[in-house]
Amino acid sequence: MGRSGFREMVSCVLLLLLPASLFAADSNAAMLYTNGTAWVNGAHVPRASSAIFSGDLLQTRSDSVANINSAGSNITVLADSLVQFDGSGVKIEHGGVTVSTSKAIATTAGDVKVAPVSSAWTEFNVTDVDGTVRIAARKGDLTIFDGKDTFTLAQGQETTRDESSDQSDSNKDSKKKSKKRAAGAAPGAQGGILNSPIAIGIGAGAIGAVAIYVLSHNDNPTSPSAP
Repeated sequence: MGRSGFREMVSCVLLLLLPASLFAADSNAAMLYTNGTAWVNGAHVPRASSAIFSGDLLQTRSDSVANINSAGSNITVLADSLVQFDGSGVKIEHGGVTVSTSKAIATTAGDVKVAPVSSAWTEFNVTDVDGTVRIAARKGDLTIFDGKDTFTLAQGQETTRDESSDQSDSNKDSKKKSKKRAAGAAPGAQGGILNSPIAIGIGAGAIGAVAIYVLSHNDNPTSPSAP
């Protein structure tokens, strides 16, 4: 049985036997409810409800949304979004989510990580479009790590952060250093050729030939011009 068939079978059993809250209470899985067209790992979600597992990649179309329900949490994946579910949170590749949780569900976008300050019921929005991360604390305070600093965003406040500005600069510097090191390797290779046995033999032979020529044409005691 393929992975898609297994997923459908699990979804059917869960829908018939277990509420979503019991299913996801102690696992890295949740129930997925879609309104419109959505894909999981590139495969079209065949029905309005399905199971979603840690590591799954969920994509919504411009006219669709999806909800990931687990015990104590609900994550709404907005239209035209691509996110990865990891059991204890989501990673935004593009688009946005609205999170309502009492389980400190975290959301990551690039180097930016957003999480509730406490386990009290918290609601917040995170969107990542064109490298700009927008965060809004709707209910409860948030802890935000932007790749360099950690700060608190109070309820009712909003902020924006670059997705990975510091990391991009670091990568650029690393690439420049790598290019310099790669360029510096060429002279070393040329030096190896000059030090090869063949080159040494040719050079020694040339020097010997010159020495013989000089000796044979200078200070010859049997020369006819000698008195």
